[in-house]
Amino acid sequence: MAKALKDRSRCLFFSSSRLPLLKNLHRSFETLAFEELRVDPERPTKSTALVLHGLLGSGRNWRSFSRRLVSSIPGSEGSPDLKAKGSKKSKQRAASKGNHASEALEQLTRQTREAVRELKEPTATRDAQEWRMVLVDLRNHGRSAGLKGLEPPHNMESAAKDLADLVKSHGWAWPDVVIGHSMGGKVALAYADSCKQLWVLDSVPGDAVSDSDGEVENVLKTLQSLPTTLPSRKWLVDQMLNHSFSKSLSDWIGSNLKKAGDGMTWAFDLQAAIDMFHSYREKSYLSLLENPPKGLEIALVRAENSDRWTQPVLRRLESLSSRPEEPDRGKVSLHVLPRSGHWVHVDNPKGLLEIMAPNFFFGS
Repeated sequence: MAKALKDRSRCLFFSSSRLPLLKNLHRSFETLAFEELRVDPERPTKSTALVLHGLLGSGRNWRSFSRRLVSSIPGSEGSPDLKAKGSKKSKQRAASKGNHASEALEQLTRQTREAVRELKEPTATRDAQEWRMVLVDLRNHGRSAGLKGLEPPHNMESAAKDLADLVKSHGWAWPDVVIGHSMGGKVALAYADSCKQLWVLDSVPGDAVSDSDGEVENVLKTLQSLPTTLPSRKWLVDQMLNHSFSKSLSDWIGSNLKKAGDGMTWAFDLQAAIDMFHSYREKSYLSLLENPPKGLEIALVRAENSDRWTQPVLRRLESLSSRPEEPDRGKVSLHVLPRSGHWVHVDNPKGLLEIMAPNFFFGS
């Protein structure tokens, strides 16, 4: 058993001149499979953000975006403030070389300024080294597909319980932030207890519109019409293009394949995923938005070109987001992602980062 677990784990390192070095730890136990992204794997973490993919996806779909998001946390190598301080420190060390008295005075001055800053800012943000981003493969998706113990019913409540089991099994503190796209957004809403912030990305919190011409429905119908074993990823992408899906969406669908003998097959359980989609459409969390728990912010992001939002739902959410704040009630905010359809991480990841980074919960 131990050897099997070791074989299913691997480490990757990412580096860039603009992004922090992240250690990517793959895990796959009796609970959900996941990837853990950290800036400094040797430093203890104080904050956790769960990242939940949408239907037919997996955690790795959000790897690139999560790296860029964590790079925006104060204290990461991608932070302009940190770069400026580093550059300034290098110059000061060069100028004061051999002058220990000057260095001691400089250090005392710096420590004094930091102490004053902490007094002025009692809720100072945690830096990037203290955060972990956990990219989860939800039940029936990615490396969680086929894991024992993830039994039916395949619905939003079961998916949320899987997350609780994952957190408990690893002894983590309850996550500060949960980010969920599409179906993952409703799983996040089902998992809201004790979180500081939820990001619900193009996921209608009420009953989803049952439109036979909707993009997701058409994707599912197309996939059901294809053989179980596919010749190649290119063959699949060509089939999706022939059904008038965009190149970016077709490529993304193609990224969710795995080797099966001489061909390829899905990295998800298609029928179980369809069951989860039905639960996603039927479940409503509008009552949670009407009265969010104290201390919780629910940030909703609507893709500008998404086909699932109705005017009555939008008016209701706009009303909830514009309510005056009350001390015993959480907060709801509503954002619009321009130039994007439902697949936000494919259509406009840069715009999504511009919405999330300045509004992300970086507090203590």
